[in-house]
Amino acid sequence: MDTTLMTAPAVCLLALPLAPAGEPPPVPAAAEVLLFGDDFQRLDVGLFSAPVGAHTEYHFLPEAAPRGGWTVACFRPGASQRAWQVVLEGNRKVMAQTVENTARGFHPLLVAGDPLWRDYRLEVTFVPQVRPAAAGAVFRYRNNRCYCFFGFRGDRLVLTRVHHHEERILREQACAWETGRGYALRVTVQGRRLRGEVPGVGALEAEDDAYPAGRVGLLADGPTRFHQIRVTTTPAEKQRLAEELAGRQRELDGLRAAYPRPVLWKKVRTGGFGVGRNLRFGDLDGNGRKDILIGQVVHHGPGDQYSELSCLTAMTFDGEVLWQIGTPDPAHDKLTNDVGFQIHDLDRDGRNEVVYCMNQEIVVADGATGKTRYKAPTPASKPPANRYPHILGDCLFFCDLRGRGHPQDVVIKDRYWHFWVLTDQLQPLWEASCRTGHYPFAADVDGDGHDELAVGYALFDHDGTLLWDLEDRINDHADGIAIVDFAEKPGSAPRVFYAASDGGAVLVDLAGNILRRHRIGHVQNPAIADFRPDLPGLETVSINFWGNQGILHFFDAQGGIYHDCEPNPFGSMCLPVNWTGQPGELFVHNPNVRWGGMFDGWGRCVVPFPDDGHPDMCNAVLDLTGDCRDEIVVWDPHQLWVYTQSDSPRTGRLYCPRRNPLYNTSNYQATVSLPDWSE
Repeated sequence: MDTTLMTAPAVCLLALPLAPAGEPPPVPAAAEVLLFGDDFQRLDVGLFSAPVGAHTEYHFLPEAAPRGGWTVACFRPGASQRAWQVVLEGNRKVMAQTVENTARGFHPLLVAGDPLWRDYRLEVTFVPQVRPAAAGAVFRYRNNRCYCFFGFRGDRLVLTRVHHHEERILREQACAWETGRGYALRVTVQGRRLRGEVPGVGALEAEDDAYPAGRVGLLADGPTRFHQIRVTTTPAEKQRLAEELAGRQRELDGLRAAYPRPVLWKKVRTGGFGVGRNLRFGDLDGNGRKDILIGQVVHHGPGDQYSELSCLTAMTFDGEVLWQIGTPDPAHDKLTNDVGFQIHDLDRDGRNEVVYCMNQEIVVADGATGKTRYKAPTPASKPPANRYPHILGDCLFFCDLRGRGHPQDVVIKDRYWHFWVLTDQLQPLWEASCRTGHYPFAADVDGDGHDELAVGYALFDHDGTLLWDLEDRINDHADGIAIVDFAEKPGSAPRVFYAASDGGAVLVDLAGNILRRHRIGHVQNPAIADFRPDLPGLETVSINFWGNQGILHFFDAQGGIYHDCEPNPFGSMCLPVNWTGQPGELFVHNPNVRWGGMFDGWGRCVVPFPDDGHPDMCNAVLDLTGDCRDEIVVWDPHQLWVYTQSDSPRTGRLYCPRRNPLYNTSNYQATVSLPDWSE
């Protein structure tokens, strides 16, 4: 986040009565000093929010970044991604919210300021153009699911506190207001005292200390034009804030000084056959070093429900192309989903194969040459995913259901409804239907030498017997699944963690009993590691997206939330990073210089990326130099760079966590990093 104290030129405004219809009154001048102000004249006319969609779940896209001091705090699929526009009204620019929102628990929000803002006066002039469910100002903003609001709602003036799916009305009163007429809104917050006023309409006061500090914002559920915003405070409070901001920066500088810097190790061009987040890593040519497999995708639609590989390119980290299947096309570099391809030693001969789906076939190919060794038709499709005779292959996952001591069983599925289990020779073993979610997870939870398979909210025994299914109790698909012994102590048992999309975060025991459930929005991409060595067991970080993107939640080993923050409005894979070779892993948020970096277990960017022109769309984490510590691979469709540590390589006994195997890579994986050490 930007730690600079936000200021703007002072503007002298006179206190006036309510303006005629269509004209907002100026905000009365405050006796305090200016903390922040904007009349939107410096912004370009046009779309302010960005229709970036699901790509920002795990890509950094600069058009979604904050600008002009403002962040588009949340959006949902569809029109809300185009909600905020800068428009001309006469010869003046205004910030307009342009869509009618009917989604429950979601409000178009534009926010500014700093989380450390505590006591201030917020003044906004605005013109509601319809009678929406809500239009007004947000203050003491913690994140886009936790804030206070003051403004109109229907025919009432309300002062509320929002906490995730719950809203508490602190004060309200009936009021009369007109569409198309300008209003001045004032909010004053001092400690637990909250006061909101719309002159000529009404005033509300309450006491509440749920959020002692936070940013400010503009909120509207229907077309509304915002003309100006001012935030003022006392000189003493501004001085306190400046000291606290400086202290925060000193602390951050001290933390960053303790970590090695990222330095460039490799740089490879991928123009013409490059992609976004659709790479696999593994030793393809048998020389003991990891290589790169790049998959371009063709989308048959609608959306990303029917997608398949159109081109595979195998290359080394030195840029040598080993082989290519299909025809590369720069137009096929985008994706918002998985497709089926992996690198795996399926036959246990010590050399990797490439297993992939193309043209309604599943193919096992030689890793070094790409030549087909054998193949079979993908499973016959079933309604409702039966546009083609056979499935295209939404993803591939390997596990050991037959108890052979090696993950030689292949799980393949359609987008959301059915999955099939095949042998290493691509012969069918069994199949099942459920709300599959995005990507499975497997573990031998009963100690019988056979993996059990978690798909969606169901757990299957190795022979396909359904052990339990929580689909009816959780109201959205599973975005990420992990089975982990979080406590990591004698006698403790594994638990199942679900990033359950709009269903929140859910912790379940091996019998299918829900132990903890946090209804905290659209939860995705969980990562489990020892992020906090000062806490017992393992911690989990997750990130929210649709409707409330960018919120990070941190969970302790018991599944309780110990911290949350909203550093930026992007999604992330939250990939754990063993950067130092000692306990206390970090995770990569994204590779952008300003909005990304490697974050610690408190959500602080403790290792920023260098400002050297590197690609910042995607990232992956793996050990490439062989010293147990991770390198960071960053790329876009045109080039790929690799960063290692400034003190690389290191020798001696080092922290060396056990991770998800590279042969089970997915854009939707729950990443698990279990503590371990080198010999």
